[in-house]
Amino acid sequence: MRIFQSRRVAIGAVLLAALATTGCGRSGPRPDTPYVARDVGTLYTAAKTRLDRGQYKQAAALFDEVERQHPYSVWARRAQLMGSFSYYLDKDYAKSIQSAQRFLAVHPGNRDAPYAYYLIALGYYEQITDVTRDQKITQQAMDALGELARRYPNTRYAADARLKMDLVRDHLAGKDMEVGRFYGRRGQWLAASMRYRKVIDDYQTTTHAPEALMRLVEAYLNLGLREEARNTAAVLGANYPGTDWYQRAYRLVNDNPPMPPAATQSAQAS
Repeated sequence: MRIFQSRRVAIGAVLLAALATTGCGRSGPRPDTPYVARDVGTLYTAAKTRLDRGQYKQAAALFDEVERQHPYSVWARRAQLMGSFSYYLDKDYAKSIQSAQRFLAVHPGNRDAPYAYYLIALGYYEQITDVTRDQKITQQAMDALGELARRYPNTRYAADARLKMDLVRDHLAGKDMEVGRFYGRRGQWLAASMRYRKVIDDYQTTTHAPEALMRLVEAYLNLGLREEARNTAAVLGANYPGTDWYQRAYRLVNDNPPMPPAATQSAQAS
């Protein structure tokens, strides 16, 4: 189950505006016979027609055939990205990514390279699953989005990539929170605190930061680290003073006041 929904209509408009060609209206043999040798204009037009009809799988196959039958033509370069886009619309993300990667391997400096990187990033992004599952794809999406933003920071694709990166960071933080809560329910407070600490250190701008601070207060108290708990609660109060998470942390700290010096020395001696 995908958790993020891309705006496919807008994406399609961007790609078609950049890559679609006109003046190729020749008629030819049936477009669903890909193994028949055909001239490049006929193949490309047949593929574009299938794409316009929403027949994405057939369109992708025909765009691939353009590349196979006419690998050294200008059409082949266009067909690679159009094929990647068609696979993306068909939700065949693995093939979409492979096609875009092949385009970049052959044409790394092409003016459409930013869009190829964008399609790769979208292919991973669309496969992100809920936080209860393995997050390898989520990290791959983050890496691909980050590479796009670094390489082409002033493009429209980079702007969208940066927005998506914020959502991906929030998702990765959610995974660490899920694991931390699991350890907390089992009473494994050291392991839980390490997860919450990771959220605070690596994802402090996400929506999970306030809860992570409160959970860290809870973990420290259960580990007997009352001073660390009070300091963490103070950080929570300074940054998120009006939240329920701070109110909960405040109550926890008040219910577990620091040990008096004599009691501390007695505990250390024992």
